[in-house]
Amino acid sequence: MPTDATHPDPRVAVLIPCFNEALAIAQVVRDFRAALPQATVYVFDNASTDRTAEVAETAGALVRTVGLRGKGNVVRRMFADVDADLYVLVDGDATYHAASAPAMIARLLGEGADMVVGARKDESVHAYRSGHRLGNRLLTGCVAAIFGGTFTDMLSGYRVFTRRYVKSFPALSAGFETETELTVHALELRMPWCEMDTPYTTRPEGSESKLSTYKDGLRILRMILRLFVAERPLHFFGLVGVFSMLVSVAIAIPLLTTYLATHEVPRLPTALLSTGLALVATISIVCGLIMDAVTRGRREMKRLFYLGIAGPMRHDTGKPQATQSAS
Repeated sequence: MPTDATHPDPRVAVLIPCFNEALAIAQVVRDFRAALPQATVYVFDNASTDRTAEVAETAGALVRTVGLRGKGNVVRRMFADVDADLYVLVDGDATYHAASAPAMIARLLGEGADMVVGARKDESVHAYRSGHRLGNRLLTGCVAAIFGGTFTDMLSGYRVFTRRYVKSFPALSAGFETETELTVHALELRMPWCEMDTPYTTRPEGSESKLSTYKDGLRILRMILRLFVAERPLHFFGLVGVFSMLVSVAIAIPLLTTYLATHEVPRLPTALLSTGLALVATISIVCGLIMDAVTRGRREMKRLFYLGIAGPMRHDTGKPQATQSAS
């Protein structure tokens, strides 16, 4: 990692959330201690029922226990409790490449980014469970379509953050949808970010993934929808309004034709339905406009809070650098 005379080495914290990873956690701790000898390795055990905490502590990690189940709950505690300049977040399943961490940190510092995502490049056809690859692509595509950005692996559990990212992150999710929230947070505040290819391998033999393809996939999809409503209310309610108005007009056209020919409205319920849909369309658009104004104000406050925290230490001449970002 680059250093200079004016910037001391940053304090680096490796954050490992895990649940029942006794078979893998020792390897993860040892690998990251070797890759980042200057870092402090934290294992946040999510009330495991096996020997995860004991094994992690024996391997040299500082162990903390989080009783409230769910990866999002663990991430919230980690970001709140650990104080550092740079944070490396990685799953405790021994599938991510610890040796890539120094390069990810160097890229974050060199480009002045707030987040570097380790995009998984699997070395084995068995690295991904059936359906995970397709689900990742679909969900990543949804986020890209709604919020922009060019992420290729939104659900990666391997990331490097600056302090100002971590301390401005609201961490509202409870489970595996936290990666979606991490991604959208960077996009909404237009933080500089980038991706870096990292090797991805299979779990140790006997170790099982805690991710449910369909259950957690639906939870992630619901999170995307909630964030769509909260962060893009004009788009969401505008779509609802336009759809309702189009249906209302489609229903009303035959009624209007009949009325002009006979001066009668023979299908009163249909006329009421058309009127109701038109009202729904109007209300939706008005709600979207009001909520959009509120969201813009809230986003400005989040941005100001984010800017109030010291940014990443730059190891350059002080000249601005081009960095990939959400804008």
